[in-house]
Amino acid sequence: MANLRILEKEIDYRLEEFVFDCEMAISFQPSKEEAVVGLMEKAVDLRNVLYVKANNPTEPKNASLVKKYYAAFRRDMVSSFTSLFNELSEVNAAN
Repeated sequence: MANLRILEKEIDYRLEEFVFDCEMAISFQPSKEEAVVGLMEKAVDLRNVLYVKANNPTEPKNASLVKKYYAAFRRDMVSSFTSLFNELSEVNAAN
């Protein structure tokens, strides 16, 4: 991992993209606003959890373990946001 600040910006960027997609979904399907807002709240909670995890590696003195920790963290972050986008797609597809 190059820099913690860059990682935090990436977390925020992914959240912003998700919130933007949620706002677009609400504007096109106002009847699904409650479900979409619930997903937005879930995304904000995920962002908070990711920030805590990013700032608190398990073994900060061992460089090898820190590198593995952040590699796993990044995979977890990507899969978490991907699942949120999939949930949003399911909400939009439902009639």
